[in-house]
Amino acid sequence: MKVLVIGGGGREHALCWKIAASPLCEALFCAPGNAGIAETATCLAMGVGDQDAILGACAEHGIDLVVVGPEQPLVDGLSDRLRAAGVAVFGPSAAAAQLEGSKAFAKDFMARHGIPTAGCDVFGPDDADALRAHLASCPVPIVVKADGLAAGKGVLICPDRESALAAGEAMIGERRFGDAGSTVVVEEFMEGEETSVFALVSGEDVVLLQPSQDHKRRFDGDAGPNTGGMGAYTPVPAVDEALLARIRDTIVLPSARGMVADGRPYSGLLYVGLMLTAGGPRVVEYNCRFGDPETQPVLAALASDLLPLLHATATDALADAPAPAWRDGVTVCVVLVSGGYPGAYTKGLAIQGLDVPVPDGVAVFHAGTRRDGHDVVTSGGRVIGVTATRPSVAEAREAAYAAAARIDWPGRSYRTDIGHRAL
Repeated sequence: MKVLVIGGGGREHALCWKIAASPLCEALFCAPGNAGIAETATCLAMGVGDQDAILGACAEHGIDLVVVGPEQPLVDGLSDRLRAAGVAVFGPSAAAAQLEGSKAFAKDFMARHGIPTAGCDVFGPDDADALRAHLASCPVPIVVKADGLAAGKGVLICPDRESALAAGEAMIGERRFGDAGSTVVVEEFMEGEETSVFALVSGEDVVLLQPSQDHKRRFDGDAGPNTGGMGAYTPVPAVDEALLARIRDTIVLPSARGMVADGRPYSGLLYVGLMLTAGGPRVVEYNCRFGDPETQPVLAALASDLLPLLHATATDALADAPAPAWRDGVTVCVVLVSGGYPGAYTKGLAIQGLDVPVPDGVAVFHAGTRRDGHDVVTSGGRVIGVTATRPSVAEAREAAYAAAARIDWPGRSYRTDIGHRAL
């Protein structure tokens, strides 16, 4: 099978790493890829939004399966173009990807299909005064969300009235999130432990992967601004088999069946971000693709072949696919970021220590990197993900941090408490 992965981050490096290990993989391409992916796949110099170039590459290289990593190409209809051209693709249609593309759409969908989530109010582009009045009087803490795609940064958790009003102004006054924030979702604050569940979905057939837990806040102790993710681990002690079955039966299956009922059948990876509240699991958000960085530890923990599952999902054969098998122990991923992230940061800094061999059970995934002559340099805020699998949380953390400490560039930083909730 010839496979093309779309994207160039840590998620895509993990996908390429796992797909390349499959005996079914005859050739592997990635567009555009990064410096680490280039060691595993043939990188194609084209943007993730260049649908014509991607279609041309599929024809030129005889691609059998396209795996779409980022959300924007899915929301923009890349999967629809590929399917229309007869190319098997892992990733939902533009209509189904609205579960991530619009938080207001997702909240309405959950309300109609009885899927547990936080209560909310939605304010459109002409409702600025109503939004301000609501934020001036609603209970706090509260969560203010940009409706559209905002690279994981459009969710503002507001502990008090002042921060709630400031969040509203960031959306409608400062236009900090552009068109993504022209519609604003104000959501009830939920208390509990967060977890992420990945589900392969093909129509009404679902296969759940091992749950993981992301660390969104920038600094230790879950302090500071939200980021795209500073690290993750799997499995999650708070999610036992009984709770996972409950999540499947009350959230994932109703979501899949609801999309079919709405005429938007889902095909691909459905990411369900959950809050484990005292009243049970409730949906925080949907994503229409593998989450990042959770993909890195989840795929490192997957003992069986990923490619048959991806292909079965893309070809409506998921019901007959083999069940995933998992390694024993715990997998922890630590994300190394550029100084200043998630704000402004410098690019083009040479990275040291990538040539140091890592022990068995440790993998280094590139996110924001590119090659500059003989050097690998930074090209993004989240730069490297170091993943380690060991028998216990403490041992996995120790191995991941030991490997992370050997990788450096000016201003490099990371959280030192990834996996702390599992200890």
